[in-house]
Amino acid sequence: MDLQVKQSQVKQSIEGLSTNIRRLISVDEKKLEYIIAAWIAGGHVILADSHGVGKTSLARALAQSISWRTEDMVSGEVRMEGFSRIQCTVDLLPQDILGYNRFIGHSGELVFNKGPVFAHFVLCDEINLLTPKTQGSFLQLMEEQTITIEGKHYLLRDPFFIIATMNLRGAHLFPLPVPQLDRFMLRLSLGYPTDGDERAIVEKHGRTDAWKGFETIIDSADLIRWKKMVDEVQMHPDVVAYIVSCVRQTRSHPDIESPASPRAGVRISRLVRSLALCRGLDYVPLDFVKETFIPAMAHRIITRDPSIAPETILQNILDTVPVDEK
Repeated sequence: MDLQVKQSQVKQSIEGLSTNIRRLISVDEKKLEYIIAAWIAGGHVILADSHGVGKTSLARALAQSISWRTEDMVSGEVRMEGFSRIQCTVDLLPQDILGYNRFIGHSGELVFNKGPVFAHFVLCDEINLLTPKTQGSFLQLMEEQTITIEGKHYLLRDPFFIIATMNLRGAHLFPLPVPQLDRFMLRLSLGYPTDGDERAIVEKHGRTDAWKGFETIIDSADLIRWKKMVDEVQMHPDVVAYIVSCVRQTRSHPDIESPASPRAGVRISRLVRSLALCRGLDYVPLDFVKETFIPAMAHRIITRDPSIAPETILQNILDTVPVDEK
């Protein structure tokens, strides 16, 4: 089948997925598109937001939109769930998240008790309540999609997607280190709904049957196939050069204390390819880089002056890095 035909079919499926979710959850259409694109690209998303704006419902709706095959739900000897939620607290330990081996006294055998990360969709709520030790348990998981428990490796099956939420203020918060933030493809804020949307939320979700009629509309095999198709989206060398120029500009900007690593450019290139696929294109327009640069970069840099928002500096970089008009 022609690549453009396949991508047109992907676009229609993504639009159907978005409509299915927005029928239930009040979320900005473009932000939802970014989340879906990051998901297809194999990335993870962090939501820096207030309480009660629908983060859990959004993650649950994404997971329940997928029809899972039997083979998707088994990872080696361990069964995977479709959706899992981790409510982070300061006393959680790495084994509470990853799992642990338990010794059975009468039989003398070790039994592995899986943690909540053995799921295709993981919502890690209030991740910056975790201590640095427990935060660090996500590093291998997010980068390699594997878990190591006492020398034994567990591979998590595709698709694997983490949506983490982060409190912007409050007590007992442990800021995530830059290496961990760098592993998230996007940082977004859902924000509060409009007056009309909030009325619809109250009317719909004030009932016990709010989820009635919500359907699974995508097969998990399609999702895995889309992830492979991201590599087929073409990116002109000039677009690659523009991404690299913008990333490198963070390393010489006088207002940036900690600049972006090369991983940032890799993540942006993957994201814009996936976004092009979601929009039915077989190439990446340069405007897609400009469109996603700030949400894909703001969490990767630290400013010298905390009163200056990273978004302000990144917009300045976009305004000053020249674009080849060829």
